[in-house]
Amino acid sequence: MWSVTRRPDLLATCLLLYLLLPFGILFADESEVEDESEFTYTRHSEKGPENWANINPHWKACGSRKLQSPIDLVNERVEVSPMLGGLKRTYKPAPAVIKNRGHDITVTWQGDAGGVVINRTEYQLLQCHWHTPSEHTVDEKRFKMEIHLVHKNLAGQISVVGILYKLGRPDPFLAKILQLLENIKTCGHKGTNIGVVDPWDIKFGSRKYFRYVGSLTVPPCTEGVLWTILKKVRTVSQEQMRALRDAVHDGFEDNARPIQRNSGTMPVYMYRPGGD
Repeated sequence: MWSVTRRPDLLATCLLLYLLLPFGILFADESEVEDESEFTYTRHSEKGPENWANINPHWKACGSRKLQSPIDLVNERVEVSPMLGGLKRTYKPAPAVIKNRGHDITVTWQGDAGGVVINRTEYQLLQCHWHTPSEHTVDEKRFKMEIHLVHKNLAGQISVVGILYKLGRPDPFLAKILQLLENIKTCGHKGTNIGVVDPWDIKFGSRKYFRYVGSLTVPPCTEGVLWTILKKVRTVSQEQMRALRDAVHDGFEDNARPIQRNSGTMPVYMYRPGGD
């Protein structure tokens, strides 16, 4: 059972600000690295996750022990609060490009695709990409896949929505772009136009979510990213998983950064309507 934490009325006005600015850390305003040639996901290798901070002087945050992602969303560290409010989506169809960044497959919207509203601030949807297996875990359980929807507000601050997947029925969004994956193995960073893509095709399926402030999960690992991880675990087929893994460059089939256990003291909250 998730424990429900009740706080004074001050939480209603200050909780979200506390979440967004812990220990004086501001939101991230740097984008993920586009060129994967300098790093790998191979554990204990020269370019592996343990050494990302030593590869490039701009990647020093990767060695931080404060607000690094991903984390394990374990029961004991989660405080339930309905005062966070529901996640409002303003998505709309817009032209998009599909890219093979080597370390992942990315759909980048070229026009106004709407976004999400958090604490009355709108974050515009920029792109989505996939990690296999999942990067975040729940009570140390790792899932088969995780999609990240990356948003940015007018101040350049980043908010990411993550959705976890287990094996099962095909994912409807992946089903619509599956036929494109074979053609983008070598298209590189330029990408391929895929016409108008509706972000609403990425199914959420739940109003419950985890919320914490962490970092980008690839270099430069910039801290201050506002994370929203949906509680509902969705499904993806084995064939879709295989297509994603076959499309990325060799050595990046398993493109999940290890859990950052040194970030275990950061506050994690869960929104559950009505505190049920």
